[in-house]
Amino acid sequence: MFIFSVAKDYVRRGRSPKKPTQKNAPRKNKPWLTGFFAIVLLGGFGFGLYTLSNDPEPPPPAVENKPASKPKPQPKKELPPPPEEKWQYVETLPNREIEVVAKEQEVPKIPYIMQCGAYKSREQADSRKLDIAFQGITSTVKKKEGSDWYRVVLGPYKLKRDAERDRHKLQRAKIEPCAIWQESP
Repeated sequence: MFIFSVAKDYVRRGRSPKKPTQKNAPRKNKPWLTGFFAIVLLGGFGFGLYTLSNDPEPPPPAVENKPASKPKPQPKKELPPPPEEKWQYVETLPNREIEVVAKEQEVPKIPYIMQCGAYKSREQADSRKLDIAFQGITSTVKKKEGSDWYRVVLGPYKLKRDAERDRHKLQRAKIEPCAIWQESP
């Protein structure tokens, strides 16, 4: 048994005419229904205000008639004497001296540099150098030997902390990414 399928040419046939849907059918506006609803709401609101304004006020609280007498004066409570200090640090702390010895910070022999971009054209590198200069930091553009790349370099820094301080300043100005590493000797 052989099954043959017939290929249909859907392109030649064209599009079928659109059938009207319920969404596209025009709605019949009923302005009287909207007006009736608005009148009912306004009437309900007015009736609520009317009933609130006609509510009787609550009766004033009943006060017992007692013969007028002077209120009894309360005896004044005397404060007890302050407690005696049982700790010694109150007297010794103001007179105490503490000596702090700061650890010597080691300065590496190889300085740190920070690179804030590598560009194919000199104009792009100069533009980045100008953005960095607006932040009050000096930078230089160096051409990498044997290639067409221009690097924007900051430094040298003796301490990595100084390079990180400048990198954070540039990050706040949306100038990133900047990489810090030790300069090759």
